[in-house]
Amino acid sequence: MPRSVGTRPHSRLLSILAISLCTASCAEPAATPAAPAAGGTHSDLVTLFQEWRAFEMPDFIEGVPDYSAAAMAAQHAELSSWQARLNALGVADWPVEEQIDWHLVRAEMNGLDFDHRVRRPWERDPAFYVMMYLSESDVPAHEGPVIHGWIDTWTYEYPLSADAAAELAERIGTIPEVLQQARENLTGNARDLWHAGLRSFRGQSADLDAFGAEVAGFSAELDAAIVAAREASDAFHDWLDEQLPSKTGPSGVGKDNYTWYMQNVHLVPYTWEEQVTLMRRELARAHSSLRLEENRNRHLPELERIDSPEEYDRSLNAAVTEYMRFLEDEEMHAIEDWMDPAVRAVNGRFTPAEPGEIRNFFSEVTYRDPLAMRTHMHHWIELARMREGPHPSPIRRVPSLYNIFDHRSEGLATGVEEMFMHAGLFDARPRSRELIWIMLAQRAARALSGLYLHGNEFVMEEAVEHASTWTPRGWLPDGD
Repeated sequence: MPRSVGTRPHSRLLSILAISLCTASCAEPAATPAAPAAGGTHSDLVTLFQEWRAFEMPDFIEGVPDYSAAAMAAQHAELSSWQARLNALGVADWPVEEQIDWHLVRAEMNGLDFDHRVRRPWERDPAFYVMMYLSESDVPAHEGPVIHGWIDTWTYEYPLSADAAAELAERIGTIPEVLQQARENLTGNARDLWHAGLRSFRGQSADLDAFGAEVAGFSAELDAAIVAAREASDAFHDWLDEQLPSKTGPSGVGKDNYTWYMQNVHLVPYTWEEQVTLMRRELARAHSSLRLEENRNRHLPELERIDSPEEYDRSLNAAVTEYMRFLEDEEMHAIEDWMDPAVRAVNGRFTPAEPGEIRNFFSEVTYRDPLAMRTHMHHWIELARMREGPHPSPIRRVPSLYNIFDHRSEGLATGVEEMFMHAGLFDARPRSRELIWIMLAQRAARALSGLYLHGNEFVMEEAVEHASTWTPRGWLPDGD
């Protein structure tokens, strides 16, 4: 096949789910060092963790995080002493769950080391300086590198109290200075990241407009801060655009660095080359399975898209009800009262579209059968679990840095789509089984695009074209 094609509790089924997930993420990482044999307690580790998290944050000067070259060099110089403190804790005789905590802290320290040695987002990635986030992510923290001091407007209660408005005015008021510092810090030559930064700052300007409209007139100071932040974001976008022609370097971290990051930060045992092989197999499997499914269903009518707000609300709510009933009846895991509302809260609302118009990939799935994407909405059960049943360990009670949570979060949400199909969720909906294979193909195509991009075999335009080409039915027209 061409290079472009590639792979991605009552508890009788819990063990099956665990085995399936561990196939990708639970094997012993090849680069995992032996833990020290003696010295220290889990309580010492928790104390170290809390101090480490404070160290990992940059210094703030008048509310602005300091990512200057001098500040980052100083932070990196101190990192080895933190790693030495961690390695001095002898954990070999600790209970397994406490050893896991030790390895998570080790992985976070490796993540900061990788950022300083390789990724350097404060130097290479303009999108790192985006600060406005109007809605909650479906993972425990934001995906990708995020600047400290980011602003989650969705965490505030509305209408705003006077104190909250003052706090937001102060925080949003730092955006112009953050972007001024960014012009000095951004000395990298990663063309694709620079180009992507243009889109990110168009997005921040739009978000500031939307948020400004939502809170307009409540506080003169907040209104003024939003206007100034919008002007600074527009000016920064224009500066990026002016600088873009001079940016000529690759954006990928390289194959060896990618392998090191996977094995030492995300604790995944596979190399870059092995992941390419896996994703090629997954892409081929998804496409061939889709063709067989389509052939079996060839005499059945095609799925029609939802075409009204009333049908949307009815279908989405019915899908949540059916999904939660399936989880309970098939004994996938214990059902708590807070799970149904957590999934139902993210049903969204109807968005009109012209006949033949592509909304976005996942909407094309949802508008044909909302049940298919309710499986992926397991994200929101997991997020609610963190609130309703927080982990007893302080180290695992908060989101891990560097997206280390992606195994549990993205891995589970994506994996259960196919797992639950095989468990019978779509037995009465044969056409909807096609949607599951389409989603798997899209994920595998995207994964390969990312791998080739980081391996410096693709530039961004090639990665976009690859993802679009191998996503079935033209549902990813621009590789978004």
